[in-house]
Amino acid sequence: MASNKSEAILKQRKPCVGLILSGGGARAAYQVGVLQAIQEIIPEERGNPFSVICGTSAGAINGAVIATHGHRFELGVRRLARMWRNFRVHQVFRVDVSGITASGARWVAAMLFGGIGRYNPQALLDRTPLIQLLKRYVPCDKIQQSIDSGALRAFSVTASGYSSGQSITFYQGDASIKPWFRARRVGCPTNISVDHLLASSAIPFVFSATKINREYFGDGSMRQVAPISPALHLGAEKIFIIGVRDEAPPERTKDDEYPSMAQVAGHVLDSIFLDSLEADIERLQRINKTISAIPEHQLKDGNVTLRQVDVFIIEPSEDIEKIAEQHVHELPLTLRMLLRGVGALKRNSSSLVSYLLFERGYCKKLIALGYADTMARKKEVSEFLK
Repeated sequence: MASNKSEAILKQRKPCVGLILSGGGARAAYQVGVLQAIQEIIPEERGNPFSVICGTSAGAINGAVIATHGHRFELGVRRLARMWRNFRVHQVFRVDVSGITASGARWVAAMLFGGIGRYNPQALLDRTPLIQLLKRYVPCDKIQQSIDSGALRAFSVTASGYSSGQSITFYQGDASIKPWFRARRVGCPTNISVDHLLASSAIPFVFSATKINREYFGDGSMRQVAPISPALHLGAEKIFIIGVRDEAPPERTKDDEYPSMAQVAGHVLDSIFLDSLEADIERLQRINKTISAIPEHQLKDGNVTLRQVDVFIIEPSEDIEKIAEQHVHELPLTLRMLLRGVGALKRNSSSLVSYLLFERGYCKKLIALGYADTMARKKEVSEFLK
């Protein structure tokens, strides 16, 4: 009788599902639409479907909002949606004339005179407004409450150390989780704060780095060669990934015009935010395929510790750059002038804009797209999160 009861308990145990929210600046609005659809698909009484949440860059901010509402998943999603639906660029970084002019003047002076001492510019844009927004919307002290209540096993934020060159995953979670040390990858237990969110979302050159303890950190997507790894280290048995790159790669076309600064910058950001996740997904799928081809007794005899990990991926079904082109007029005049100066408003150069377009119309469009893409796969999502 006792044996049958134990087997029944094991069968009823909910698998530990990890949620991975990648970086992407304003593109992260897409993640909000996906989460809204999940909140409708999953019965409310089941609570938070994700025991482990891993966020990087803007995805870290989205993940933090959900983590602070671990016991009320639907409330966290509503709060997140309200923030993104009402976004304006000036809530993220300064776009007033004095702010843009001062930043531009410092860059010009630094290049002309070989530096201006302690007044050297640290970044292109001043994101002081974002600090106030995060302090108001993301009460990080509540993350531990979600963990203590059992609604959340762990929440992590990844940032890149400029001195060490390491990809550091700061995590807050169950006491049983042990730190990890891999080549250029470290898992560090800590109490997540707004500083960790700022560090993880500090896009290089665009936003200034954030100092945590003894080191300055930048965007977590840099040098993050294995974005799925933190979720596995934190105990996830299944992985739900929300990407921000459209499914179909762009066609190669003939272009005689030399790439603008904005086109080059957008290409660099695409490489930082998008490429490593795609490569890691492919690697995991190859491992799964290899393991499935090996008989179970051989895996045991060979003491193979690798295991199959179910992965579900949601990505935009439309070209986000084209959506950005349709909404670029929403940007304040000062920012449009700055972006026009580096060629960001030219044809094939809207990738950079898609990361910085924190405006209502654009964000609402991406939220609606994320919602529609997820609802189109409603049955699959329900089965995976069952």
